[in-house]
Amino acid sequence: MPTKPSLLTTIWQRLRSWEGLLLVLLFAIVGINSLVAPGYATIANQTNLFVLSIEKVIVAITMTLLIINGEIDLSAPSIMGLSACLTAFLFRDNIPFGTALFLSMSVGLACGLFNGFWIARVGLNSLVVTLAMLICYRGLARVLLEDESISQFPNWFNQLGQKNLIGPFPFSLLIFFGLFIIALIVLQYSGFGRLVYVIGNSKDVARYSGVRVPKVKFLLYIASGLVSALAGLLLAARLGAVRGDLASGYELDIITMALLGGVSIYGGSGTLYGVFLSIMIILNVRNGMGLAGLSGHFQTGVIGILLILSVLGPNLMRDARAAMNRRRLQANLQRRT
Repeated sequence: MPTKPSLLTTIWQRLRSWEGLLLVLLFAIVGINSLVAPGYATIANQTNLFVLSIEKVIVAITMTLLIINGEIDLSAPSIMGLSACLTAFLFRDNIPFGTALFLSMSVGLACGLFNGFWIARVGLNSLVVTLAMLICYRGLARVLLEDESISQFPNWFNQLGQKNLIGPFPFSLLIFFGLFIIALIVLQYSGFGRLVYVIGNSKDVARYSGVRVPKVKFLLYIASGLVSALAGLLLAARLGAVRGDLASGYELDIITMALLGGVSIYGGSGTLYGVFLSIMIILNVRNGMGLAGLSGHFQTGVIGILLILSVLGPNLMRDARAAMNRRRLQANLQRRT
């Protein structure tokens, strides 16, 4: 009868995983920031750490599901900008604000359907399609507002993005935790989540097994469009103003959050637990550098380096494990002979 591993053995095995490495790295970053950045450990700063990037974090949830499925959505930040710009455009033209919000969410749904049609139904490459749509949706946002900045939204809308709703938590942070829990249940504990992994490993195997591959991909892109539109509205509420370039460049941080969390760029592997740790690392790195007075361009360069490491790291760990397993197998064979 096999013996149950001890607690120390279990902890050691967990720490040897990619998520374990991320946890150690997160503790190291928090420790360094606490020493070199005054005011880092305050409750206000810890809340702002999330709030100032909450829209990226929200979109990273659906981006994770898409990448595990073997796809990607580069157009998500442009959908964010388009939904916010459409809301501002309609409100400026005296359309009731509730109607403007509904139409903006509908446009996010339409963008997801459009992306899903070309990728899931027609079979075009998601990188090419969403890159083209990134440019297209951004162009539409700029056409709506040009160089104008629109503000003076209803007071309740601004307060929704700028005031705390429950204790120190604003509405957007509660939305993130709600979406994260839903995505975690769907991905890790449901039949649909298993299909996401199966398709990410091999579309052909999934198709021959009777999985309706286009339907799964369609649903993921619809979710991506809706969540991106919601994130764009939350960003508009937090800033209190909208411009045509809203959310430009967000794709770097969003994709890095997913890949650094151990999600394979080729699909088929990764967990939301790792992505959450990755989010915490990126937010703490940016926050610490900001408190230390480092420029935004320098911070972007560091995130770019993390993106490279997020692709190299899991591959190097897999190679190291394979090498160790081969050595153990060879040692066992030598003992037997």
